[in-house]
Amino acid sequence: MFAGAYEDFLAALERDDAPAVKSLLGRGIDPNTPHPKLGPALIAAAHHKAYRCMDLLMVAPGIRVDAPNTHGETALMQVSLTEEVSVARRLIANGAQVNRPQWAPLHYAASAGQIEMIRFLLEEHAYIDAESPNGTTPLMMAARQKQIEAVKLLLEEGADPTQRNQSGLTAADYLEKHGEIELAKSMRERAAEFDRKYRAK
Repeated sequence: MFAGAYEDFLAALERDDAPAVKSLLGRGIDPNTPHPKLGPALIAAAHHKAYRCMDLLMVAPGIRVDAPNTHGETALMQVSLTEEVSVARRLIANGAQVNRPQWAPLHYAASAGQIEMIRFLLEEHAYIDAESPNGTTPLMMAARQKQIEAVKLLLEEGADPTQRNQSGLTAADYLEKHGEIELAKSMRERAAEFDRKYRAK
């Protein structure tokens, strides 16, 4: 790697300087070059909302679109916190996985209340009841973060309201903690109906 290239590359990502990134890639810098705190370059670009740079990186020869950072997060997970559905679409077209073990992009979209992103990920066959390592589902994340519209959307789309995480909590429990008593009550009624409909089979 030539002198100063690493620092120049990270600085270009931070300011979404696509011409500089293109030049550095052309001169041989690895598109997967890691940021010291944020992880692979594609994730760093997503963190900085450097979407022009992301467009270059996601098609660069040798790019690992789903390479995670030390927290197990991918670029698609980072973008799922935003309303940038078009960027998520391009990531998926270039190999980003919608469904993955442990935390998934849908957890992130649900926690941030990104309605259009949730819709998009579900259209891309995201597993609606994906479980994190501690059994938390996207519905629980939406409830935990008091993202009420996201809760309602996930319920409408068929999310399972009966599930509990390793702390023994359901989405309704999180809603109740936030004072959303009526919605929590409605969710418990839906959970009872869900149990009758599916568990009896």
